[in-house]
Amino acid sequence: MSTYFPKQGEIVRKWFVVDASGQTLGRLASQVARILMGKENPQYTPFLDTGDHVVVINAEKVKITGMKTEQKVYHHYTGYPGGLRSEGLDKRVARKPELVIEQAVLRMLPKNKLGRHMFSKLQVYKGDKHPHAAQKPEALVLA
Repeated sequence: MSTYFPKQGEIVRKWFVVDASGQTLGRLASQVARILMGKENPQYTPFLDTGDHVVVINAEKVKITGMKTEQKVYHHYTGYPGGLRSEGLDKRVARKPELVIEQAVLRMLPKNKLGRHMFSKLQVYKGDKHPHAAQKPEALVLA
């Protein structure tokens, strides 16, 4: 008996559209990460990318609970001495809300080449318009 592994050409990828308005940030990110990894797919294999494409719209309307808007801080080091840059969650949501969802999902994916490939199948948009209508994405309602 041998275990079946899907070949690269046999993996059929679907496209999903997720509306982030009113969704809690962490719950949204974890469910999107599961779809990108392919864990919702019956042919899931941990060392293969069997996930689907996800388009997240209305990123600016995501719900952030608790005191995170005042307390959560994102740090970025430029590589130069004294180059630690910090930005609060409230300022980041005002400046670029897509980045908040992208980073939340990215940090839930594997930290290797496979995770970077999974992350490339995520597109996040500020409003409700997206340029992926030709792929005929299905609307996905997350619980």
